[in-house]
Amino acid sequence: MKLNIAVLAGDGIGPEVTTQAIKALEAIGHSFNHTFIFKDALVGAIAIDKTNNPLPDETLDLCKDTDAVLFGAIGDPKYDNNPNAPIRPEQGLLKLRKELGLYANIRPVKAYDTLLDKSPLKRSIIEGTDISIYRELTGGIYFGKKHTNSEGTIASDLCEYSKEEIERITHLAFKAAQNRRKKVTLIDKANVLESSRLWRKVVTEIATQYTDVTLDFMFVDNAAMQMILNPNQFDVIVTENMFGDIISDEASVIGGSIGLLASASVGDTYCMFEPIHGSYPQATGKGIANPIAAILSAAMLLEHFNLHQEAMMIKLAVEKALELNITTSDLNPENPLTTEKVGDFIADYIENPEDSNINFENIHVGQSTII
Repeated sequence: MKLNIAVLAGDGIGPEVTTQAIKALEAIGHSFNHTFIFKDALVGAIAIDKTNNPLPDETLDLCKDTDAVLFGAIGDPKYDNNPNAPIRPEQGLLKLRKELGLYANIRPVKAYDTLLDKSPLKRSIIEGTDISIYRELTGGIYFGKKHTNSEGTIASDLCEYSKEEIERITHLAFKAAQNRRKKVTLIDKANVLESSRLWRKVVTEIATQYTDVTLDFMFVDNAAMQMILNPNQFDVIVTENMFGDIISDEASVIGGSIGLLASASVGDTYCMFEPIHGSYPQATGKGIANPIAAILSAAMLLEHFNLHQEAMMIKLAVEKALELNITTSDLNPENPLTTEKVGDFIADYIENPEDSNINFENIHVGQSTII
């Protein structure tokens, strides 16, 4: 297979972790005889600095003219710490999602056996956790009408959803559940919000079309608590934009590091794959950023194009790295490896899985077995 991939590495640690994801995809290409062509483009703070636009037209055009988008991270303190900045990096990402019609964000959350003791939660609570979160991505409060009065003393953000917006992601969630443990949990705030009551109505109607899947409801405040007390009760979660943003970040503590969580953003035509972590500007250039989330995002890209054996190879390489403790300081503070060396090992394992012990020694003496 030949795929053209737009690379929007972005800001902070984005370029560092995205480089490792590309490295893994290139190793897959070599091993499985695929051709991946990568084309770089600007987005976020670096795009503002160079073009005064967080999403230049050239970037958007490239994304529409390629098969998939591999995204890094956006954000910079000079914008994050200035609430009055008229142009912000996040505007570029929101516009990109809207322009590409990426209405469904899929975030897997898994408790790896080798990392159960790395989580701040008890092993007995998180063991066996395997959740897929379906977050609606192009509607709700993030995209609703915004208003501030002339005195700057009152502000509002409109949370608005249509039946069609709810239907399309709900069908994706139920179809996913049919291939998993056959349970969908809708997270909302239907006791207070009119938009949540519409979600309940529409999701309940759609559930009748999937008789093999059980539907459950949970208010978002309770869901936030249950995610910590008993995450194993969840299989597939479907929820609106802001709730999904918050709940999925909370769920990152289950695995022991937000640097493990990948995501796919898909629509009817386009697709984008990115780690859920931010740009982590304090770590930029230090080689301490965990690249695994970006690498697992590359695996989700392969799955999207039905390259399931190839995606599994990346996952096996990641699991081997975790098993051998070939990780960055967030998971291995005593003897950490750099972002690049973690990526080197994973790429090398993909191409040479039988030589993992030799590769492990090479990585630790500062050598690299892959160019």
